[in-house]
Amino acid sequence: MTHAAPLNARRQLGAGGPLVAPLALGTMTFGAETPEADAHAQLDMFVEAGGNHIDTADVYGPDGAAESIIGRWLAARGHHDDLIIATKGRFGPPPGSTGASRRALEMSLDASLTRLGIDAVDLYYVHGWDPHTPLVETLDALSTIVRSGRVRHLGWSNCTGWQLARIVTLCEAHGFVRPVAFQPQYNLLDRGIEWEVMPYALEADLGLAPWSPLGGGWLTGKYTRTERPAGATRLGEDPERGVEAYDGRNTERTWWVLDAVGEIAGAHDVPWSHVALAWVAGRPGVSTVLLGARTTTQLAENLAATGLELSTGERRRLDEISAPGLPPYPYGMIEEFCDVPYWQRLGTHTTSPGGTP
Repeated sequence: MTHAAPLNARRQLGAGGPLVAPLALGTMTFGAETPEADAHAQLDMFVEAGGNHIDTADVYGPDGAAESIIGRWLAARGHHDDLIIATKGRFGPPPGSTGASRRALEMSLDASLTRLGIDAVDLYYVHGWDPHTPLVETLDALSTIVRSGRVRHLGWSNCTGWQLARIVTLCEAHGFVRPVAFQPQYNLLDRGIEWEVMPYALEADLGLAPWSPLGGGWLTGKYTRTERPAGATRLGEDPERGVEAYDGRNTERTWWVLDAVGEIAGAHDVPWSHVALAWVAGRPGVSTVLLGARTTTQLAENLAATGLELSTGERRRLDEISAPGLPPYPYGMIEEFCDVPYWQRLGTHTTSPGGTP
């Protein structure tokens, strides 16, 4: 049996990272799909329920609107020492800068702190790999930022396994400040990080903070096999939206997974989203799961997922039916040398699921 952690429980985010709740509040909708008053209501609800980790970025909402909205909420609240606040830089460099260059990161961080109205963030993520800036320059700039006191911990997002390994290797070789966390997309419909990224994160003691745990709404049961989405949903407004595009995910494997999620949800009499969130939260190395919601109603429903416990049999069924399969080489060949399937070996790693309590 997988025991659900209440929202007021705390897990360490990687080796030496901050203590965070099992669910974090993602704020990509703030200032774009979610107006400020509703965003403030979400923040109030999240904290009152026991959450402490708020995740944002300099490109969420026009002109950093999400950070500004959070900043005004923090100012009205009057204190934030009980919160773990994360933001990101990379995709909104100031004029005259590129990606994750020294100038871009330093100026982007300053702008983020101004919008948030705080002196330091607990976590600063590089939002994605930058092929145009020498990695040593990026890592040196990040280390300088940490030592200046404006950032307490570092993380990365949206990298391949070899890129993540290169980051950590250079940090250890040159004495740069090492990241404690990694943010990937991860859900029952997209388990690609299990080939390289997750095994390396486990070996390197990086805490995982997955985004899109509901697969852009797919794992809530809102879409059907026979009808393209329409109306006031993300895919209804843009069926070709990013990695969750309807035509890309409208496959037999997707519907097999959704059928299983629906049956397990029905057995527990809970929303489908609870099953999907419980599965992600219990995966190896996952410290916290990023929730994003348009409305307080959606957020309230998802926060209640902390009460669900999946049985060993239910978890095994979800593991098996959503297993993504392996390219014949080298992964398929490696699997032939092992006594258990490649994906299953993740669960036998010495690092405990969910990070260090």
